[in-house]
Amino acid sequence: MSVLADHERLTLVKMLRVMFPHDSFPDGPYERTAQAVIDSAAASPRTLAQLLQGLHDLDRLRGEPFVELEFEVALTVLRGIQDAPFFTSVLGTASVKLYDDHEVWDLLGYEGPSFDKGGYINRGFNDLDWLPEPRIEGIPMLENPPQEVAL
Repeated sequence: MSVLADHERLTLVKMLRVMFPHDSFPDGPYERTAQAVIDSAAASPRTLAQLLQGLHDLDRLRGEPFVELEFEVALTVLRGIQDAPFFTSVLGTASVKLYDDHEVWDLLGYEGPSFDKGGYINRGFNDLDWLPEPRIEGIPMLENPPQEVAL
């Protein structure tokens, strides 16, 4: 038996899509993140009640189901509750889970942790073509490195 009804689960997935908008992401990472939020909340009756009430309230804030709102309207709704314990609880779990999803790593071009492969220096750490080249000159620390202090 699922802790959330289908509508509540869909509302949570929509909430996550609005909180972390990536047009190129399929449903899978958002659904797995929703499950992580549900599992985390299910560990505490109080947190689970907060999640259920928060999802119910999302539907009432505009007088129509949250899942049916246009993105900008849904974003406005979430901005209005961003300090609420319900929102911060979902955010705390989702921000870690979504970006720790290996499918998301592939979509973003992240190759994963490098410590077990000897680090990034000898592995082409700058092979991401969507990052600008770093500007080294003009950084005071590099132009005037700190001197060693004899103790």
